[in-house]
Amino acid sequence: MTKIDDVARLAGVSTATVSRALRGLPTVSAATRRRVLAAAEQLQYAVSPSASRLAGGRTGTVAVVVPRITRWFFGTVVEAVEDYLQQNGYDLLLYNLGGREQTRQRVLRTAALHKRVDAIILVATPLRAADVHALTKLDLPGVTISSGSGVPGWPCVRIDDVAAARTATRHLLDLGHTRIAHISGDPDDELAFTTHLDRRRGYQEALRAAGLRPDPSLDVESRFTIDGGTHATAELLARGEPPTAIFAACDEMAMGAVTALRDAGLRVPQDVSVIGIDDHDLAGVLGLSTIAQPAADQGRLAARILLDPLGTRAADPYPGLVPEPRGADGDRRTPTSVILPTRLVVRESTAPPRAH
Repeated sequence: MTKIDDVARLAGVSTATVSRALRGLPTVSAATRRRVLAAAEQLQYAVSPSASRLAGGRTGTVAVVVPRITRWFFGTVVEAVEDYLQQNGYDLLLYNLGGREQTRQRVLRTAALHKRVDAIILVATPLRAADVHALTKLDLPGVTISSGSGVPGWPCVRIDDVAAARTATRHLLDLGHTRIAHISGDPDDELAFTTHLDRRRGYQEALRAAGLRPDPSLDVESRFTIDGGTHATAELLARGEPPTAIFAACDEMAMGAVTALRDAGLRVPQDVSVIGIDDHDLAGVLGLSTIAQPAADQGRLAARILLDPLGTRAADPYPGLVPEPRGADGDRRTPTSVILPTRLVVRESTAPPRAH
């Protein structure tokens, strides 16, 4: 059976060059690629993906670490990353932490990633000092997505969570609401997320800018799920006079809020307006006002940034995603941070309070 070594000898190049040429990578000249293709055809060589990768000293695999794959944001990002990687000849190795601290330590602080992947993408995975130290020792390229903590030398792709929360709260204020509640993330979560802290800060900043003092009785924490939003809203209603509007830190919590309000006999938006953040796939169906964040674009852009230092980005299926950073000489430059824009999407779940 013909091997890649046979093709390399006939073409007069290294096995690594054969691998790159047969994968269509831009680091091989047109003349060399023609010579390799001719040799492969003459020898009737069938490309073995694993052999091709190993010839270049790489695994051809990128690790993607997510806190919980079942959540809309994480699932959307992972799907976009995998699509981009596959179009560039890479496989994805998924590590789903399941919200467990013990799993995070096993994945990030042991040899789980050693020699198994060429690069790492961390999706909204908070890091402790020991995690950062272990990742730095791996000496692999990486990118973080929507993360409250970073790794030295790794770019970050995210939205501005503080600004997104300010926009959501300001929308309610502009409608005339002053008694605005906030339901947010669970501080007892094992992985210690920080996204909910940024979104609470944006909520409070918008209130203060409008001359209002944040009311602790209108701020309830629960899980970033539909059930979490239902429980948080039920607790709000049990505290006494209901708010005229609720800003939920994510769309899934907002959906739970709508359910709890309707179960209590309150109408949305006639009695209580509700807004979230995400633009979840079901937000439009449910008529939910929200702050849309480009979840899939964050995944695609992170994958694009990641492949550049590996020198293996063959094609960009989404060339108009964002302008590529370039130096004065025109060469591509790896960005240190990219903040993608969000936008307000007004639907049927928000309206002026009844007094207006």
